[in-house]
Amino acid sequence: MKWERLTYTRAGKLIGLVVPLIVASSCSARARAFDPHDARAPLRLIRTIDLPNVSGRIDHMALDSDATHLFIAENGNGTVDDVDLTTGKVVGRISGLHEPQGVAWLPRQHEIAVTSGDGFVTFYGGLDRHTVAVINLGADADNVRVDGRNGELVVGYGSGGLAVIDPVAHEVIRRLALPAHPEAFELVAGKVFVNVPDAHKIVIADLDHGRVTETMSTGFSFGNFSMATNSTDSQVAIAYRKPSRVSVLNAHSGAPIFSRATCGDADDLYFRSSQLVVVCGSGNVELIDIKDERPAVDVTTQRGARTGILDAEKKHLFVAVPARQHSAAIWELSFAD
Repeated sequence: MKWERLTYTRAGKLIGLVVPLIVASSCSARARAFDPHDARAPLRLIRTIDLPNVSGRIDHMALDSDATHLFIAENGNGTVDDVDLTTGKVVGRISGLHEPQGVAWLPRQHEIAVTSGDGFVTFYGGLDRHTVAVINLGADADNVRVDGRNGELVVGYGSGGLAVIDPVAHEVIRRLALPAHPEAFELVAGKVFVNVPDAHKIVIADLDHGRVTETMSTGFSFGNFSMATNSTDSQVAIAYRKPSRVSVLNAHSGAPIFSRATCGDADDLYFRSSQLVVVCGSGNVELIDIKDERPAVDVTTQRGARTGILDAEKKHLFVAVPARQHSAAIWELSFAD
């Protein structure tokens, strides 16, 4: 792959950034396909958790601190379900929401934060799900992350912004302007990497000072909705939808490390050691080793199941399967190694 490095200041002055000029051929061979019920599969289905009376698109999910509860933003249904993973049952539901999109567990407060398409961020008590506080960001409150350094909540919203929220006072303490609506973003120490697909950009910013430090064009790759960082915060992975491709960058320099074709309609992406776990709405979870050229491993799910969450400690992956031929459900999959 040939790359040209360009960079832009916040004002748009050209300084230098990573632009893929020629998209290299994907992988040396087609992915090996497995059925999740196959005992030889590297990712096996161990349980199906029913989501009663849930229709429409399912968006992001979150786990509590002990990974005993799973919270699911059911965008098309206007609900957030609380699943007790000990019993595998829905034990609570928050209803009456307008397009819930993001959900986060606040461990210090034992609260659930839910972001919605109408721009509201609502905080609920983790035990009984009573409303604690509401913040109106104006429009399209979407992806959400908890800053591990200080417990602050970071929310992407509107036509281009990140809001940093004090989860104790339940108030916005800082905002960061972006060129368009942010999708997935990752916090790396005091920096934030942000996918801004409508602007065909990846933005790097100083989160503590609320200013953009670098802007990277995605070149001929579009639909950069999902992003992940590895456990050492040294690498950032981005999955694109057109063409269906995943790329890995050095988190410090922005230099490209790895690029390969992947499954389509990717919406969630995770590092698992040197492996990438890509959750795709085309009906696949793809496992890609970024250290060698071995073919990827493809595990079949269901079409439209493009949202997932990884419990790395327990070696489990939860995939949200929307209601189509069957009722909505969560597939709990276990890694073989």
